Amino acid sequence: MTTHLESLRDRACLIVNGPDQPGIVAAVAALVTRNDGNIVALDQYTSDPEGGEFFQRVEFHRADLQAAMPDIEADLAATLTPLKLHWRLTDLSIPKRMAILVSTSDHCLLELLWRHRRGELPVTIPMVISNHTNTAEDVRSFGIPFFHVPSQGPDKSAAEAEIVKLVAGNVDFVVLARYMQILSDDFLTDVGVPVINIHHSFLPAFIGAAPYRKAKERGVKLIGATSHYVTKDLDEGPIIEQDVARVDHAMTAPDLQARGAYVERAVLSRAVQWHAQDRVIRHGNHTIVFP
Repeated sequence: MTTHLESLRDRACLIVNGPDQPGIVAAVAALVTRNDGNIVALDQYTSDPEGGEFFQRVEFHRADLQAAMPDIEADLAATLTPLKLHWRLTDLSIPKRMAILVSTSDHCLLELLWRHRRGELPVTIPMVISNHTNTAEDVRSFGIPFFHVPSQGPDKSAAEAEIVKLVAGNVDFVVLARYMQILSDDFLTDVGVPVINIHHSFLPAFIGAAPYRKAKERGVKLIGATSHYVTKDLDEGPIIEQDVARVDHAMTAPDLQARGAYVERAVLSRAVQWHAQDRVIRHGNHTIVFP
């Protein structure tokens, strides 16, 4: 049986963005063609055809892609740089390496591990790191290394330094699967890769502990989840995915929390998948997503 990654052999993903102008689509298509590639998928968006920003995601097949990558990259630089376009070229058959950080709640963690085992997430998971030990056996049952890095008290610098030591050079992005620690600016700089977070969508309302209890007391009718990139501004990074679920007056606070956990699992999984497939383009404090 052919695996998902095997089906992506010799398939590249090209991300292009920059000032919109006539001829970008033609230039990219011509570049792929003269490098013996065949476009198999293409998405594009412009914020304004007159003076706006252009975004494009192109998948193409090219036999012996790895050997051809240096020539294609040189052609991209020569063709797109004069147009002030940014570009990124990746081999889709090479899965991104994803580290997971988690605290005590396991619902998002187990969803990611399960989807990974089923081949639904095009990633490898070299490690799971937690400031608690309650998820250790579950993680190891998936054959994935588990690292316990305690983080207590107001000074988190030692714990963050240990996490950076574990992930630096070993992963392509980090996922906070309900990791209940605020990361410092220095950590985000030192880790050097994108960090994706998941949280309930009540923010900026119901800040702090027990948000579902507070939501029950206010009689909310919708609950949801948001997955976003982590920046130095707490919970204000570019949003990747969101979803909601309807609730009613008869549901208890634990009922709301259970429904919220279901939404969180789905939202985070989609965000991780889209990031791993290079379907997300960050632009300022928002994203363009080609799902």
